[in-house]
Amino acid sequence: MMEEKFDYSKAIAELELIAKKVEDPATSLDDIDALVGRSKELISSCREYLRTVKEKVDSLEEDLK
Repeated sequence: MMEEKFDYSKAIAELELIAKKVEDPATSLDDIDALVGRSKELISSCREYLRTVKEKVDSLEEDLK
């Protein structure tokens, strides 16, 4: 099975949607719990992605020296 490529923009968009849902008074506590769990997953993936990109940029900068 092929691993799906991480889409940072989609993750950020989903996090923004989650924030709106959590701020909505109509959202139940059970839903908020699930949304917070999903946001933790997305944040972790975003951090890993940014870390990887930074490492690639640092490596390229080293190669140019």
